[in-house]
Amino acid sequence: MEKVLKIRDLTLRDGQQSLFATRMKQENIDALLPLYRDAKFYIMEVWGGAVPDSVMRYLGESPWDRLRACSKEMKGISLLSALSRGRNLFGYVPYPEYVLEGFYKEAIKNGLNVMRIFDALNDINNIKGSIRMINDLGGIADAAVCYTVDPKEEAPAAPAKKKGFFARLFGGSDPVPAAPEKIFTDEYFVEKAKEMERLGAKMITLKDMAGLVNPSRIFSLMPKLKHALSVPVDFHTHCTPGYGLASVLTAIIKGVDIVDTNIWWFGGGSAAPAIELVWIFCQKLGIQVDVNMDAVAKIRTQLKDARKALAAFDLNKDKWPNDFDEYYKNMPAEIDAEFDKAIKAATENREEDLLAACHKIEAYFGFPKPNELVKNAEVPGGMYSNMVANLRQLNAEDVLNEAMALIPKVRRDAGLVPLVTPTSQIVGSQAVALALDRRKGAPDYTNKNNQFVSLVKGEYGTTPVPVDPAFREKITGSPVETPYNVDSYRKPANPELPEFGGVKLAQDDEEYLLLQLLPAVATGFLKNKRKAEYEAAAANAAPVAAEEKKEEAPKQVITGPTLKAPMGGTVIEILVKPGDTVKMGQNVLVYEAMKMENDLASEVEGTVKRILVAPNDVIATDQPIIEFE
Repeated sequence: MEKVLKIRDLTLRDGQQSLFATRMKQENIDALLPLYRDAKFYIMEVWGGAVPDSVMRYLGESPWDRLRACSKEMKGISLLSALSRGRNLFGYVPYPEYVLEGFYKEAIKNGLNVMRIFDALNDINNIKGSIRMINDLGGIADAAVCYTVDPKEEAPAAPAKKKGFFARLFGGSDPVPAAPEKIFTDEYFVEKAKEMERLGAKMITLKDMAGLVNPSRIFSLMPKLKHALSVPVDFHTHCTPGYGLASVLTAIIKGVDIVDTNIWWFGGGSAAPAIELVWIFCQKLGIQVDVNMDAVAKIRTQLKDARKALAAFDLNKDKWPNDFDEYYKNMPAEIDAEFDKAIKAATENREEDLLAACHKIEAYFGFPKPNELVKNAEVPGGMYSNMVANLRQLNAEDVLNEAMALIPKVRRDAGLVPLVTPTSQIVGSQAVALALDRRKGAPDYTNKNNQFVSLVKGEYGTTPVPVDPAFREKITGSPVETPYNVDSYRKPANPELPEFGGVKLAQDDEEYLLLQLLPAVATGFLKNKRKAEYEAAAANAAPVAAEEKKEEAPKQVITGPTLKAPMGGTVIEILVKPGDTVKMGQNVLVYEAMKMENDLASEVEGTVKRILVAPNDVIATDQPIIEFE
């Protein structure tokens, strides 16, 4: 009997998140959904991850509308899945269980089938509640083990000529320091997966968000997972460092049940492999890909226009892949032979030959070369594309290389956390702040985002390696690890808006859930929505009288000392007012940069003369925000 490989299509969620910073508009998705009906993917990932945040923040769209649109078209054809960050849900902080349950209940009601649940620290305590709730609500709990690697070993120092303490005391030579203990072994991942299955997971995903699983590792790890588990195993990886296609091929040969892919124009690079290349391998292996590839070809044609619409966020806008249909039809014999070489090398676990063959295949089809910067920094593709997009928005792209080089240091300092949202966003944002500290000659960690403080404090859960108490004290003020206390969660206010007729900011449970999830982003989104509704109603009621043009007040010249923004972002809250006396180090403002909240402490001591910004203002790096007498 021919083996069947099931596919989870990531194009509409992780594909666009990894390549285009989740900027795909609803109108582009609506054009694709009818074509997806015929493709009949086993699972389509369409929601969760960065989608709820990004569609509100950047596109002014409702996440609930997106889920409903997908469900309306795909119900009864493909299972719809979303990505949940365990206790962090789709946000960047831990939430109480009633917030999680509210979201899960509403999502399943609106057509979601599979919730892929992971925790960025692989802390099982952070996902067990979500597994239970999804199963109880009638969904399918897919638990994901986050793959990561041990830190690179440094070269050992040359032995000292002088005898040390132990040699002088007992004779002989000093003991050689033991090599650092390996944390992320095959057994580590297998035990995490077994525990997830025991908690009720209906499938297990090996989630390699940074593309760091090399083929030899999959060759040993995948059979162990299959042997240890009775539920289906899914493999999720990315192509950024150059392992993705080769590792997926190895996983297929070693018995994986489901693989995650994207359709051509949204595949490769910092995203997952393209289904078309997986399909070619499976044809040669005699494995049936459980997808209608003729329908995939129609989607591929439409996706080209969708990618053109995302040009402003396209990391490879000047170097697209070659047209699959043309290049497959005219594929020379030597490239066809590389597919056979890759299969033989994968079967025999000859990694160097396997990678060489896969890289030749990817080069022929025009996919990007392995990204050495990302490979060395060990970061996910989506994290990289979001860092680029956010820094571009802040006009600070020149700091990218410095920040990327600092990511391994920040990761080590924070307890060797795997890099996946929210830890990837927290560590990435903190690496940018660290790079800016060093540019200004300030001590490391002068500027700390609030979520990094919470991570080091222990509020996100137990890190794979304990945080150095001295470092924790430096960052948080106390050496003691302090878990998150759900009692500290404050429900966001739902104020009336007098400027829009006195309506409530959130009009129903769905909208209030968005406020609970992402208060700053949802407030801006919902205010704009209420404003549009108010203006539409006013326009329908009566003609709007022309307003008299008001003379602009003359700009006041800044004469006193100022406090400047260390990093561009959006003002969330101002903590002082004119006339207040401010001390050195006092927090005066909360602002959001790269999706992280930051407290801004004053570097000036004195009396506040003027506040130069307002809540929701977008500020630039080094922009004056407070003037002092």
